[in-house]
Formats: sequence, structure tokens, C-alpha cells
Amino acid sequence: MRTLCSSTLIGEFFVIGFAGLVAMKDPDLSMATVWTVSGVAMFLCLVLCGLVTRPGGVVLGWALQLALIASGFVVPTMFFLGAIFAALWWASVHYGRKVDEAKARFADQASSSTPDAA
Repeated sequence: MRTLCSSTLIGEFFVIGFAGLVAMKDPDLSMATVWTVSGVAMFLCLVLCGLVTRPGGVVLGWALQLALIASGFVVPTMFFLGAIFAALWWASVHYGRKVDEAKARFADQASSSTPDAA
């Protein structure tokens, strides 16, 4: 699960950075505001790469997905991109857990079928 979720988060890192560049063109937003919000979100993406397998990591990932969708109020394209990344996040969590279960099952089978070297 960690690999799939981290890949999604790294993709989001770059999308958030590019959205920050687009948001800078809004005359109502200061550059400091745009880069503070974008920087915090980008930093959160990187931190979540390490926390995704810990308790609450997936929940924080969902909170990031909701924030990404909500950023569409500033950069309208982010409604679409946020929804795409939310779908990718769901797939990463769902299929990542299935892969982890399969790996554990195969490891258990391999350890139980290996004869003891006595």
C-alpha cells in the first residue's frame, strides 16, 4: 500500500506546485498567501509518504484529497484534478491493501511449506 499511496502523493506534490503557479495570477491573492498554502500542502504530501502505513495516515490522506478538491474555488481546474487524485487515492488504498494481503499470504505459505533444516 505504501508504494501506491506514496506515488499518488508525489504526483499531488507536483500538481499542487503547478496550481500555486496558476493561483499567483489571481490579483486578489498575495504571493505569500499562495506559497504558504501551497507549501504546507506540498510538505504534507511528503510527510504523508512516510506516515501512510501508520494509524491515521490514510485519514490524513483523505483530508488532503478534500482540501485539493476545495482548492478548486481558487483554481477551478483543481475541482477536476482533485477528483482525479481522490479516485487515485481510493485505488491506491484499496488495491494497495489487497497487494499487502497477498504478499502476507504468500510469505506465510512459503514459510509453512519450507521444511525445517534439522
